[in-house]
Amino acid sequence: MRVIIKQSYDEMSEWAAKYIAYSIKKHRPTPKRPFVLGIPSGSTPLKMFELLAQMYKKGEISFENVIFFAMGEYIGVGAGDEHGFQYFLWDKFLKYVNVKKEHTHFLDGLTTNYAKECANYEKAIKDCGGVDLFVGGVGEDGHIAFNEPYSSLASRTRAKLLTPSTIKANSRFFDNDESKVPPLVLTIGIETMMEAKEVMILASGKQKELALHHAVEGSLTHVWPISVLQKHPHGIIVCDDAAAGEISVGVAEYFKDIESHTF
Repeated sequence: MRVIIKQSYDEMSEWAAKYIAYSIKKHRPTPKRPFVLGIPSGSTPLKMFELLAQMYKKGEISFENVIFFAMGEYIGVGAGDEHGFQYFLWDKFLKYVNVKKEHTHFLDGLTTNYAKECANYEKAIKDCGGVDLFVGGVGEDGHIAFNEPYSSLASRTRAKLLTPSTIKANSRFFDNDESKVPPLVLTIGIETMMEAKEVMILASGKQKELALHHAVEGSLTHVWPISVLQKHPHGIIVCDDAAAGEISVGVAEYFKDIESHTF
C-alpha cells in the first residue's frame, strides 16, 4: 500500500488530480480501449474535481475516451434530485469536462428491482473490461463507498442500510436535517472495488484519523472496511496531515520519506 501524506487538503487534492491525469494519459485511451474511472461523491473530492476541470480547460487532459462509474445512489432519489449523487457529480465535475453522457454510469435510485439494477451495474463494469482506477473516500467509521462496518469484504453491488453515524455525517447535504437523509442506498461492493486495477482512497481532516490508523496499522477486519485496502496490490491512500494524526510518527515519516522520491 502507498500512503501519500500532504500538509494540507489543497496539496492532497492536487496530488490526487495529477495522479488521475497521469493514469489516463499513461493508458492512452481510445474509443476501443477507454480508460475506466470510478469516482466518489461527497465534499472530499471537490478540490480534486476543480483541478481536473482546470487541467481539461488548459488542454492538459481529455476525458473523451474515459468511462465513469459512480459508487452509489440513495434509494428513492432520481437523476434530477439535487440531493442525489448523479446530480452532484454532473453539477460539481462532469459538466465541466468533455465526457460523453453515454460514458457515464449511475445506479438508479428509483428502481423497484434492486437486485436486477445491481446485477446490471456489475455487468456494465465487466463489459467495459473492468475499472482501471477507483477513486473513493472513507467515512469516520472506516466505510468505503457505502460499505459500512461489518460489511462483507467479499460484497458485490447491492442495497444497504446506512448507519446512524453516516446519516448524521451526510445530513450536511440535507440542510443538516437527519430526517431528510434516505436511510437506504445502492452501493458498489467491497469486492467490486477491489477488482479495480488500482484503488485510490482520499481522506482529509482530523475526523478521519482513526479510520486511517486502522487502514495503515490495524488488522484486516470488516469492522473497519477501509482495512481491506491492505490486500490490494495497487492501493493508495492520499491524505493530509490532519487525517494522518493517529498514524505512528515513525510510520508516517517512513511513508513521507519514500514518497518524496516518487510521483
